Amino acid sequence: MAQKLVLIGASTGGPGHIKKLLKDINLNGATIVIAQHMNKRFIPSFAAQVAKECNQDVCMLSERAMLKEKIYICENNTTMCDTLPISAKPNADEITTFSPNVDMLFCSGVALCKSLDVMAILLTGIGDDGASGLYKLYKAGAKCIAENEETAIVYGMPKRAKELNPAVKSLNLSSIKKELDGFLSAN
Repeated sequence: MAQKLVLIGASTGGPGHIKKLLKDINLNGATIVIAQHMNKRFIPSFAAQVAKECNQDVCMLSERAMLKEKIYICENNTTMCDTLPISAKPNADEITTFSPNVDMLFCSGVALCKSLDVMAILLTGIGDDGASGLYKLYKAGAKCIAENEETAIVYGMPKRAKELNPAVKSLNLSSIKKELDGFLSAN
């Protein structure tokens, strides 16, 4: 059974959606890494809220780290390392329009699709961050989902993902949660 990695990207409306998605999930040995567009000052309180409201072990990803079976929230632009065991490192030197940058996180996960079961979820948000990264993950064999217009607070990022890749699964938030639960519980 391959180790599981879930990458989640979100912007406007994302914090509430992330909490709904992760509430009472069973990680079942998986690692989850989240890039939520947010000012660095607010990320510690967001991580604490996710931990408390979702009853999960949540860590901020602020320095190079070996990742365990936990939920990690990126403090800065972050990239996954392309070797095992699963690890990630901040990429704070690279300036991007949105930070933490979803495309940077998603694109860095492409190489891991060869050795891990990878799922990527692009949630609500303004702009197009994450759309091209989601497409690259899809082409590399990751299970990819973009939130649909029904539940997205701002249907920008997932809409762009659907435009780039009409084959990407587009679901409402409760259906995404079911897919995530299924992915985490599958052997």
